[in-house]
Amino acid sequence: MTSHRPRPRKSLGQHFLIDPNIVRKIMRLAALQPNETVLEIGPGRGILTRALCAEAQTVIAVELDQKLSDDLAEELAGSHNLDLRRGDGLAFPYDTLPWGTVVVANLPYYVSTPLLFKLFDARVRIDRMILMLQTEVARRLVAKPGTPDYGILSVLTQYWVEASLAFRVSASCFRPSPNVGSSVVKLVTRTQPVAHTVHEASFVRVVRAAFAHRRKTLANSLRDEGFQSEPIALALARVGIESSQRAERLSIEEFLALAEVLAMPEVDD
Repeated sequence: MTSHRPRPRKSLGQHFLIDPNIVRKIMRLAALQPNETVLEIGPGRGILTRALCAEAQTVIAVELDQKLSDDLAEELAGSHNLDLRRGDGLAFPYDTLPWGTVVVANLPYYVSTPLLFKLFDARVRIDRMILMLQTEVARRLVAKPGTPDYGILSVLTQYWVEASLAFRVSASCFRPSPNVGSSVVKLVTRTQPVAHTVHEASFVRVVRAAFAHRRKTLANSLRDEGFQSEPIALALARVGIESSQRAERLSIEEFLALAEVLAMPEVDD
């Protein structure tokens, strides 16, 4: 064992998990099978990596910090199923992941949202994700319509995966202790969509436009993001949504219906 482990780097937002009980809870939630491949982004000092290597067939661990990567290579030299890669999780080739990959990670909080969208883009190759996140982000993932946390991330996450908040993690479980709350979520890739749609690109565009100006009505926010007033009015009427409604009140199904209608040629004309 190395006597002097790399110190956490504030510039990379590093907070190392130190509580083995939390590791056990994460592993129970992941319910790994011996033939599964796991992706871990930001393994840090390897407390979770070691447990993953004990249960999975292969563990792909992506670490940005050179010192941590070198330290992990030494500490886990005996774990022959570890595929340790030095690199940025945002630049990782997710399209090369084996089918059915399980993602288990304490995501770096300062880039957690862009990492989430990278993972969602690769969801066809991912079976499920067990992720430690800032509690504020975790709450947004599972938020329901009409609540303060409900927004773009809520709608798109719940469209692509089944999301549940598993448990919260005390700041004392990390070194150094973070100044924000932490929670673990479970995201299971949907095998069937929430509702049928052949216009996913339109759906994403409508959701982003609808939440672009949260204080404005849905109709005004859509108009300010490039949609024309007449097609908006026609689409809202056809779907049965009041023009004075705000985005945070709409369900995923309503967003899907609105996007479908807005994508119709007769509405665009």
